[in-house]
Amino acid sequence: MPVLGGHPAPVFVSGTESALFPQFANENEKGAPVAVPVLDLKAQYQRIRQAIDDAVRGVLESGLFVLGPNVRALEEELASFLGVARAIALASGTDALHLTIHALGIGAGDLVLTSPFTFVATATAISYTGARPVFADIHPATFTLDPDRAAEYLAGTGPGPRPEGRVKAILPIHLYGLPADMDPLLHLARQHRLRVVEDAAQAIGSEYRGRRVGGLGDAGCFSFYPTKNLGAFGDGGLATTQDPVLAERIVRLRVYGGRDRYVHEELGFNSRLDEIQAAILRVKLGFLAEWNARRRTIAARYREGLAGLGLTLPAEVPGCTHVYHQFTVRVPDRDGVQHRMAELGVRSTVYYPVPLHLQPMYRDLGYRTGDFPEAERAAREVLCLPIYPELTDAQVDEVVEACKRSL
Repeated sequence: MPVLGGHPAPVFVSGTESALFPQFANENEKGAPVAVPVLDLKAQYQRIRQAIDDAVRGVLESGLFVLGPNVRALEEELASFLGVARAIALASGTDALHLTIHALGIGAGDLVLTSPFTFVATATAISYTGARPVFADIHPATFTLDPDRAAEYLAGTGPGPRPEGRVKAILPIHLYGLPADMDPLLHLARQHRLRVVEDAAQAIGSEYRGRRVGGLGDAGCFSFYPTKNLGAFGDGGLATTQDPVLAERIVRLRVYGGRDRYVHEELGFNSRLDEIQAAILRVKLGFLAEWNARRRTIAARYREGLAGLGLTLPAEVPGCTHVYHQFTVRVPDRDGVQHRMAELGVRSTVYYPVPLHLQPMYRDLGYRTGDFPEAERAAREVLCLPIYPELTDAQVDEVVEACKRSL
């Protein structure tokens, strides 16, 4: 099959990972090299290699590897960047959600209202506390929790089962880099005396009406998984809040439930970000604004090139700054288009092919096909095109050309 362009295929995943995540493989199904990968982490590293190497070497020479000066400095720098009082570094984005929900006193017998169209960790973090996730449908233009559907659930008129227990929190997801519609969700929370925890894993640096996400609700949760806009060289996460009491409890929970060594006030966890990851993230934080701006430039080029092709392009919402963790289009023949693009050497991916209410692990929640038609339609139609700061204009144009030839 033909390959667009003549770019060497960057190598950044192992054979095992390629089997698990074929969209990241460096060859297509017939062995032809990939002209445009869905992500290229090596290119980012090469650009900032000296600064990263120096930062890692500094940690190695210090002999301080856990909860040291880099973690403390990163927490302060991120709190300033996000406009929050406290930022607590943790081992993963999932841990950030889990510990935050736990720290709010939510647990067995409680319900947390969220979106069915997100990565499974959003819901599993709820389940880890003993609480139960319940769902309301998404807005079709933004893929985020629809405030009207959330209001219906809270009024007792939404679809799906009605489990015993009281809703204690709303958990909106700022999906793909676009903030959820927070003002009406915050209004609902005040009406029903609910906590609001933002899942901002994909949206660091995005803004809602002049404020950065992560500082809009009671708490925000971020992921530093390597593919994120601000990614570590391993796992990492962050919880943010304006509430000093909540912050101190999360700090306690991340180190076995104690503040003083070998004195434990409650059952806690081991969720510490290590010094090497913190040092790497501090280097990368200095580039985040530039990288997010480049993502927006790439998105604008995609919009121009893909206009008029029958694709539904990502929403640009007034008052919101989209940071394009993903550039997600809708296309009815999604699987066919993705396959044909791959044969042309252009990778894409699908986030997410199965909504949470239809996941086998959540069969016992009692949801059925048809309960959330917008989430289910999105799962059939969404296609995420390559977008990362190192993507060249020429590669963007190759993606556009592959789309045109594959529709």
